[in-house]
Amino acid sequence: MRTYLVVIDESPEAEIAMRFAARRAVKTGGSVEILALVPSTEFVQWGGVMATMEEEARLHAEALVAGAAGTLLSESGLKPSITVRQGDGPKIVREMIAANPEIAALVLGAAASGAPGPLVTHFAGTDAGALPVPVMIIPGSLDRDGIDRLS
Repeated sequence: MRTYLVVIDESPEAEIAMRFAARRAVKTGGSVEILALVPSTEFVQWGGVMATMEEEARLHAEALVAGAAGTLLSESGLKPSITVRQGDGPKIVREMIAANPEIAALVLGAAASGAPGPLVTHFAGTDAGALPVPVMIIPGSLDRDGIDRLS
């Protein structure tokens, strides 16, 4: 089954990328895999403080993914696969694509203004030709109708 891998965070462009991926999945009989990345925390002298910070970041990411999955289910009827991972974003994305041959595309949202985002910058530049799947970069300036027309 064709799977669209979407990396989400709290940005509006991530929501746009998820909507695009969901609509493509519905039209192609595919599915959606939602990935939330938990940034690695910098070393803190007290291990308990560091563990608490990491746990709070993980819980926040899990809540974000649960909300996104609920939205996806209510809008498209798709029940996505969910992954929450901590670490280097590009490395985790490459590992997920390598581990799942059903992933047909990486779907990322680009910020409407300013820098497009670290994953878009990375995968549109450094790794653009090295991935075994296409990278779909969805403009953050699109509204719902624009997404619907393109997908």
